[in-house]
Amino acid sequence: MIIGCPKEIKIHEYRVGLTPASASELIRNGHRVIIETMAGSGIGISDDDYKTVGCDIIATAAEVFAQSEMIVKVKEPQLNECAMLTENHLLFTYLHLAADKPQTEALMASGCTAIAYETVTADDGSLPLLAPMSEVAGRMSIQAGAHALEKAAGGRGILLGGVPGVAPAKVVIIGGGVSGMNAAEMAVGLGADVTVFDRNINQMRVLDARFRGAVKTVYSTGHDLEKAVLEADLVIGAVLVAGAAAPKLVSAALAKRMKPGSVLVDIAIDQGGCFENSKATTHSDPTFIIDGVVYYCVANMPGAVAHTSTFALNNATLPFTVALANKGWRQACADNVHLKNGVNIQEGNVTFEAVAHDLDLPYKAVML
Repeated sequence: MIIGCPKEIKIHEYRVGLTPASASELIRNGHRVIIETMAGSGIGISDDDYKTVGCDIIATAAEVFAQSEMIVKVKEPQLNECAMLTENHLLFTYLHLAADKPQTEALMASGCTAIAYETVTADDGSLPLLAPMSEVAGRMSIQAGAHALEKAAGGRGILLGGVPGVAPAKVVIIGGGVSGMNAAEMAVGLGADVTVFDRNINQMRVLDARFRGAVKTVYSTGHDLEKAVLEADLVIGAVLVAGAAAPKLVSAALAKRMKPGSVLVDIAIDQGGCFENSKATTHSDPTFIIDGVVYYCVANMPGAVAHTSTFALNNATLPFTVALANKGWRQACADNVHLKNGVNIQEGNVTFEAVAHDLDLPYKAVML
């Protein structure tokens, strides 16, 4: 199979879909790997690094798409990239379609088969290809929130961990999954007063055992969440419904009542965000202020630490990439129902039910 890896073009996106080590593994399995020139430059990987393991360097994205059978990326294809896809392409990347109808319709129109990292599952119900970026985003959310709390950034002027004689900031984390747990790890490490809301009792037991009482866990009800948000200095939105749009858990009316200079960091923004006022931002302009409250809603948070993120992502995706290349997507999905769960678009149809529901589009089951 010919596997292509174009350079990412989303603003301030420096990650790359294949590292030289991943490309080498594919080549060892008998495949040809073509890389757009400078695709790895954002994390210090040169064209020569790819050439050394046997990759071919291609001058333009258009040529990569034209020559490839499978496209491996990091971020969802932009509309001009969707226009380069055809019914002969397999696309393997993050898609986050539930919050992006234009991209969904463009992928449908292309006729390609698109497998989304974020809906590939595991035996325990987890999302193994989303997990590494959730870990990164969770950890980043605290450092981003801590910066946004600084007065010059529009925040309350509070040090997250306080100092002797001055109370630390109150951090509320909505969602105790992978992102939320990693956010709690960082917030506790900085000495903040941390409360995590969730509705999974077993997960709260995991958090309680892990943090040995350093984190308060609260069953999430509207009443208790509202009270905590109003008292919080920093709120982290870390709620995930696999493949579907995130629920809106902090309304505009509630946010308006928060303390002036409080900060909301929306990790769920790729899925539409879990705060009513959320709108996607970029690393070059990461925050906005509404009613005196600072919002940080960067849609590709892990892109800021692209080196760490690229290698963490490749560690997770490589076995699936090799299986798709070796077997073809139909056989690979027939052999692995978890990979089949990643198929979001096939032959002009939406094949992930939550996406179809959220975008009010017809749903059709995957056909192998």
